[in-house]
Amino acid sequence: MATAEKPVMVVGIDESDHSSYALQWTLDRFFAAYAPNFPFKLILVHAKPTPTSAVGLAGPGAAEVLPFVDSDLRRIAARVVEKAKEVCASKSVNDVLVEVMEGDARNVLCETVEKHHASVLVVGSHGYGAIKRAVLGSVSDYCAHHAHCSVMIVKKPKTKH
Repeated sequence: MATAEKPVMVVGIDESDHSSYALQWTLDRFFAAYAPNFPFKLILVHAKPTPTSAVGLAGPGAAEVLPFVDSDLRRIAARVVEKAKEVCASKSVNDVLVEVMEGDARNVLCETVEKHHASVLVVGSHGYGAIKRAVLGSVSDYCAHHAHCSVMIVKKPKTKH
């Protein structure tokens, strides 16, 4: 008898506290309690911006800057991945696939969902208001409308003063 493959859960990661909280929240609720028989195959994905998108449409001399920007973006991606792996290991979740893909986070997350036929996509929420969301764009909002799976948006609790 063939064993059924586990459903896939994709978690978007970046350098923000909101992303870190969403990963920890997910591990606590969907993995830590089930060790070692996790209900999902876990895939973490980081969207590394392209150097040109990070620099923008700069004038003359921009080409000389791009290798340095790319190097910085690679260092940031490596740091994000290492931190995420440490968080997973601290919760005894070691069987995790981590991918770094270049591009806009909205597209990268939706493409990863498609590629792995994910059942669930987990993203953190920065908690932007309507104006900031309209200007900056919301990754979680985009994914909720375009990802071909269930999308869980994890909000970090606000601190009370």
